[in-house]
Amino acid sequence: MKVNTMKLMPVEARPYEKAERYGIDYLTDSELLSIILRNGTKEYNALELAQQILEINENSLLNLCKLTKEELEEIPGIGRVKALQMKCIGEIAKRIHKLKSAPRMLLSDARSVACYYMEELRYAQTERVIVSMFDNGCHLIGDRLLSMGTVNKSLVSPREVFLTALEAKAVYIILLHNHPGGNLFPSDSDKRVTETLKQCGDMLGIVLADHIIIGDNEYFSFREHQIIV
Repeated sequence: MKVNTMKLMPVEARPYEKAERYGIDYLTDSELLSIILRNGTKEYNALELAQQILEINENSLLNLCKLTKEELEEIPGIGRVKALQMKCIGEIAKRIHKLKSAPRMLLSDARSVACYYMEELRYAQTERVIVSMFDNGCHLIGDRLLSMGTVNKSLVSPREVFLTALEAKAVYIILLHNHPGGNLFPSDSDKRVTETLKQCGDMLGIVLADHIIIGDNEYFSFREHQIIV
C-alpha cells in the first residue's frame, strides 16, 4: 500500500496547513498549484504533480498558459479533468490581467492597447485576429475574435470586420493579431490587409486607428511605425 507522503511532511510544510497558518502569499508556486489540484494519484501526491507541471519549461506558472490541454495530459498523473482545471486557472489569470489593464487603455496609446490584449494573445499557438472597437469618445465598446488561423496564417475578411464594427456603432477600430513564431515585423500579407481595411474604413466613416501585432511580451504598432497615418 502506498504511503501518503504528504501526511509524512511536518505540519508547517503541508500546503493547506501552511496557507492557514502563515497566509496564502507564503506558498510557493508548486504549493499553490497543489491546493488547486487537491488530490494526487497512487504514484504522486498533489505537490509532486504540481512540480511536474512547473518543471516542463521554465519552472514557471506560465506553463498553465503555454501548455495545451493535450500536453498537460501527457504528464503522468494529469488526466482530462486536472488538465482542464489547469487551463481554467490560466484563463482566469488572463482575464484578470485584462480587467486590470482596461482602465489604463487609451486609443491613442498603442502600448496600453497591446498590454490589454497581451496575455490573451502572447501564448496562443495559432494566429488569432481581434477587432477592438471604440466610440466617438475613444472609449472601448467591445471586441470580437474574428478568426483563428494556422500557425503562420489567418484569414481576415474586411466584410466581417466592418459588419462587426457597424453593429457595435464603432467610430474607431484597432486590428490586433499575434505572431506565434516570435517575428514581430509585419508580413506583406499583413500590410495588404491593413491597407484594404484602411480604405474600406475611409469609405464607411470608421477609422482604422492602428494594427497591432502581439508577440511574447512585445508588440509592433503600424501607427507608431507610421505605416498607418
